[in-house]
Amino acid sequence: MAGLGLVGAALLAAGAVCLGSGCADLGYYKQSAAGHLDLMTRAKPVDDLLADAATPDRLKQRLALSKQMRDFSVQVLKLPDNASYRAYADLQRPAAVWNVVAAPPLSLQLKTWCYPVTGCVSYRGYFDRAEADALAARLREQGQDVYVYGVPAYSTLGWSNWIGGDPLLNTFVNGGEGDLARLVFHELAHQKLYVADDTLFNESFATAVERIGVRLWLAQHGDDASRDAYARLQAMRKDFRELTARTRDALYKVYLGEGSDDAKRRAKSELLARMRSEYEAMKQQRWGGFGGYDTWFANANNASLGLQAAYNDLAGDFERLFVQQGHDFERFYAESARIGALPKAQRHATLRAIP
Repeated sequence: MAGLGLVGAALLAAGAVCLGSGCADLGYYKQSAAGHLDLMTRAKPVDDLLADAATPDRLKQRLALSKQMRDFSVQVLKLPDNASYRAYADLQRPAAVWNVVAAPPLSLQLKTWCYPVTGCVSYRGYFDRAEADALAARLREQGQDVYVYGVPAYSTLGWSNWIGGDPLLNTFVNGGEGDLARLVFHELAHQKLYVADDTLFNESFATAVERIGVRLWLAQHGDDASRDAYARLQAMRKDFRELTARTRDALYKVYLGEGSDDAKRRAKSELLARMRSEYEAMKQQRWGGFGGYDTWFANANNASLGLQAAYNDLAGDFERLFVQQGHDFERFYAESARIGALPKAQRHATLRAIP
């Protein structure tokens, strides 16, 4: 591929990185293009790696499994049949990008960044952790609640398929079988349907597709061990979502209620402390001491709680829509697209009204 063509594609893909980030200025475009270009140049076709005697056996096993999942995503889930997730890249770092989210100290409304092509999104991503931390520091100086987190994968919404598509990454390919399927199905769902200026709609849609897809994959292809392992993780995720949702609801009432800002700050501190206490009890009584969420709860604030809402608040509604459409993926996608074309408030209300 000619250098200018690849760089041009990377610049276009920079807009797609806005699905987990943003591109407000030339400097941001530069780091987005350079980061995505580096990712693409590291990618090698899965078939070549499987045929290479130098590829470690463990990686071969995961790549072979990913091929089966990719075929399943097309044949059963009716997700796009293209170049994405048919190559693999080792980034030699623990995350594909690092996202920054921010919210006011007395609100759960996430700060947004608006850009061409992708519209407005509620997070801003960087390929370099130091750059993400620098933005986070500036936002904290402005009094914002800030959360920085690593993202194992992102979608270019299909724009990079002509140069190889979104690759499998070392950041997620070695996870459990259910989690590998979950990430592939989630990111492909963004290529199936994306609505500008609506993070809640887009992430909830992709989360619903991943949940439905993983259930079907494990039912048809998983063994008892993989199904049990994923069920345990999903039970903990459900507990996590319910606890954080209760806390968000309580905080909403505080922030929208009467009272001074000082009183609201005290109430916020009390609610966060109660949430952390409930988490510790849940961890010991229900999770067998599993501490995978320790860091999240230790640093929980309006930004991290607001982000949870963006990924989950409409996911259950989309799952009910799938049932309503007769468990037919093509009908489900068509109806989701129809709803996505409505004005934002109307599309959210339409989804929430699904019985």
